[in-house]
Amino acid sequence: MAIAVVLVLLVVGSIIFHLVSPWWFTDIASHWANIDFTVNLTFWVTGFVFIAVNLFLAYSVYRYRQSKDNPDNKAVYEPENARLETGLTILTALGVAAMLAPGLFVWAQFVTVPEDATEFEAFGSQWQWAFRYPGDDGVMGTADISHISETNPWGINPADPAGQDDLVIKAPYMALPVDQPVKALLRSRDVLHNYTVPQFRAKMDMVPGMVSYMWIEPTRTGVFDVLCEQYCGLGHHIMRAQIEVMEPADYEQWLDQQMTFAETQSMPEGSVSAGREAYATCASCHGQNGEGNQAMNAPKLAGLQDWYIARQLRYYSEGVRGANPDDSAGQMMAPMAAMVNSEEARLNVAAYIESLPDEPAPATVEGDAERGMRIYSANCAACHGAEAQGSWSTDAPALAGMSDWYLARQLNNYRDGIRGGEDGDHYGYQMTSMVKAMRTEAQQNDVIAYINTLR
Repeated sequence: MAIAVVLVLLVVGSIIFHLVSPWWFTDIASHWANIDFTVNLTFWVTGFVFIAVNLFLAYSVYRYRQSKDNPDNKAVYEPENARLETGLTILTALGVAAMLAPGLFVWAQFVTVPEDATEFEAFGSQWQWAFRYPGDDGVMGTADISHISETNPWGINPADPAGQDDLVIKAPYMALPVDQPVKALLRSRDVLHNYTVPQFRAKMDMVPGMVSYMWIEPTRTGVFDVLCEQYCGLGHHIMRAQIEVMEPADYEQWLDQQMTFAETQSMPEGSVSAGREAYATCASCHGQNGEGNQAMNAPKLAGLQDWYIARQLRYYSEGVRGANPDDSAGQMMAPMAAMVNSEEARLNVAAYIESLPDEPAPATVEGDAERGMRIYSANCAACHGAEAQGSWSTDAPALAGMSDWYLARQLNNYRDGIRGGEDGDHYGYQMTSMVKAMRTEAQQNDVIAYINTLR
């Protein structure tokens, strides 16, 4: 009797949870309402079967239970029943057809791209997003991972004339026009990724070595999250981007603001001589050779990659860093960074700093380096490298030989929300999640102590 009651309560509880559950579809923002219908139909069919089977089981347990007063009350074992088997086969076939048939029609629509659809490309890599749009010629150039470099993270074929005017974005942000169909070309650099916007309902895997596709038609403006829904490694959960659906006129204006591939390839390299002159102001705090000065809250700069230095200077100039009232050191740096207020000037300073001799900063943080190695290898090495040398492909700066007191401060800033949560900090938000691998100050010091051995 208790088993029958439990089965009935299981059915009733499941129905109630389904009806009042807070976990349900996000508001739809595309034309794919028929995908919702297909999923709902699956719920109805499987839900009906779940209820029918469990209630029948509860009835059977109750109806054929044995007791002291009725010891002969037993179910009859019947190995063959053609009528019952025929009925169950028909019902099962109808249920399966009800679930599969609508999906086949939806799939036919999913793979049939409208003729008037425009195109864009999403390119995934551990754990970054990059995007590409066709230029004035309306055609995107060919691309292959063999062409990937620090200045060409999209892998666009530089010898293909059709790719020169492609609009390229190396940031976790893209845009689309509302009420216009668009075809998404999807590529992966390294492992299996997935392009998903929950409000659009559509998703598709990104397979290394091939170009997959899907198409959508956004139906309302707004900003939505782009997710990777295939486990792609340690940083899978931080592989996010934003997509903004705009009015067509705003979308065209946004496209006009993006750089072409040709422009990214023709950008001049930083001038060491020009950067030397601009660095004179920086030297008063960071030292003539970029060695840093803890008394001035100025970390070591020599040894950092030029692309990272230029990006941080731009962040300070744009208020992405140094605006938080709890970041006193950052607030001191912001007006200094404003003195190099052009991209050319920032590249020049970065080029000069990269040319400085790289002498490891003195170690000031103590900890268990062996335990720190285990934490670092399991969490930090995927982006910053096994030797903490940094990597442009993951936008992770070098850590080895840098000022350890500054590393400790920045890790605390990430943990306390002082850094990484600002609009425009495209990579800092990833650190706010990864820093949680060091749950205590002692573990953080252990990791820094290990980094100090990589000099």
